[in-house]
Amino acid sequence: MLSTVKVIPLYAVAIVLLVFTGYPFLYMLATSFKTQEKFFMDPFSLFTSIQFSNYALAFEKGLANYFLNSLIVTGVSVALTVLIASMASYPLSRLKFRFSKVLFLLFISGMMLPIHSTLIPIFILTKNMGLGDSLPALIGPYVAFSLPISIFILTQFMSELPREVEEAAEIDGCSHRRIFWNIILPMIVPALATILIYNFIHIWTEFVFALVLITSPEHMTLPLGMQKFYGELTVNVPALMAALTLASLPILLVYFLAQEKIVTGLTGGAVK
Repeated sequence: MLSTVKVIPLYAVAIVLLVFTGYPFLYMLATSFKTQEKFFMDPFSLFTSIQFSNYALAFEKGLANYFLNSLIVTGVSVALTVLIASMASYPLSRLKFRFSKVLFLLFISGMMLPIHSTLIPIFILTKNMGLGDSLPALIGPYVAFSLPISIFILTQFMSELPREVEEAAEIDGCSHRRIFWNIILPMIVPALATILIYNFIHIWTEFVFALVLITSPEHMTLPLGMQKFYGELTVNVPALMAALTLASLPILLVYFLAQEKIVTGLTGGAVK
């Protein structure tokens, strides 16, 4: 009984936080189903009318193209980041060689670099490479700036893995390549899920690099498309809310599917 009384304040705080964090999304979703007339008549009501014309209007304005561009850029960038970061973290954490610590510090020093200070050099570089106004122009910077934090998380996670399994595999004749693919990778799935979701959210919502490197509408990603929607649909709030709802669904879906592994990955290595 006493333990139940003690947790009541915690549940109360959790409920308050749930209301503050969940109500904005609930309001956005409810507003997306309203007509303009219904919104201006009763802007704060929830789910008093259900109609899908706002979503159809969002697709007519090019949302599908922006959505596809974001999926391509985000998917390729996250896949390359996970692959490169895991392959780089394995020797840094499991193999002892000269200057390994220095190399690790050089990798994570990228976390201290102000990302947007590189906008002009990256713009000039992509232009000289002939990649201006294209999706590959975004993939390179996204991968480069996602690697430091990804390598840091994976290296720390791999360092806590028991070496006995690896030594047993070496006795059985496994090469380092086979150990990495068949033993290490399955053991670091929580950490991989962590960097996957972290980088997915960051790249999916990134705006400044896309604004500088992309100019044509057919190559615009979702954040640029949402800016365009805001200019065209400022008065039509329900249609704007429909576009925002669709834009936020992939983030929510990916997070809900992997939330347990995210928590495990973030706490991995905290307790030995």
